[in-house]
Amino acid sequence: MTTTRHFESFTSARTNLRSVLDAARQGVVTTIVRDGERFVVVNAADLRGDLANLCPAKAVVSAEGGGWSAVLPDLPGRPGLPVAGEGDTFDQAIDDLVEALREYAEDWNARLYRATNHRSHRTVVELVELSSDEQLRDWILGRDAGDGTTALAYA
Repeated sequence: MTTTRHFESFTSARTNLRSVLDAARQGVVTTIVRDGERFVVVNAADLRGDLANLCPAKAVVSAEGGGWSAVLPDLPGRPGLPVAGEGDTFDQAIDDLVEALREYAEDWNARLYRATNHRSHRTVVELVELSSDEQLRDWILGRDAGDGTTALAYA
């Protein structure tokens, strides 16, 4: 049985919404054209997994002055500083970094997506928005691939 997966108009997609979602659920490329622009519809869990694999966190965690800091140096946050977290323990620093990522994603969607130096971070924002806190922890710690290894850097 062939699944319809390309819809040449918004009206066609709306009329066949069940088919749009069924095709996306099956994991096949599913597109909708609206006003001459093509969009893709994907299952959120599949997209999240792909983003986590394609975009490693590259977090750096270090013990500092009796506490811990966790930094994503390649992701600028507020006024040019990297997105970071800190805490008295390793776990608290990671939890604080998860919270900082959530705040960054909120700011990005509200206004930062227009800024030249933030525009390229849509992938990370999508990953944050599609992830639970535990999934973000795993991504930060580099164990999202499920192989038991950690890609986390310690300073």
